[in-house]
Amino acid sequence: MTGPRGPIVIDTDVYSADLSDTALIAAYEPIIVGRPAFLSFQTVAELHFGALRRNWGAARMRKLDTKIAAAQVVHSGEDLVATYAHLRAESVRLGHALGQREHDADRWIAATALRLGIPLVSNDRIFEGAPGLRLESARS
Repeated sequence: MTGPRGPIVIDTDVYSADLSDTALIAAYEPIIVGRPAFLSFQTVAELHFGALRRNWGAARMRKLDTKIAAAQVVHSGEDLVATYAHLRAESVRLGHALGQREHDADRWIAATALRLGIPLVSNDRIFEGAPGLRLESARS
């Protein structure tokens, strides 16, 4: 991929691809390799939930925690909460799906990218056209 190679926030679907989806890994490697990576606390929660739901053993959990430790995790705070609230209000105003209650987790992830002022890398269409969000996706 040509263009900016600055920091990115990586969504759960792309970050966890190496756990189950080799086609997704291949599609996103050119976008993410060599770039500073940030994760929303929400992504970390989703990763741990998925592992617990699948009854991962201690060794796989340690591998997941090591992978998470390679990225910088962004936790909630006043600025992120304000960004989240503004994103939801603007999404509702524009009729974007991120304004809907069921997209709470996705809103936190998008708000993380907005708060940091960097792109979100995701394969999830929910982020397309989100107010103010710069999205990088391998989908055409």
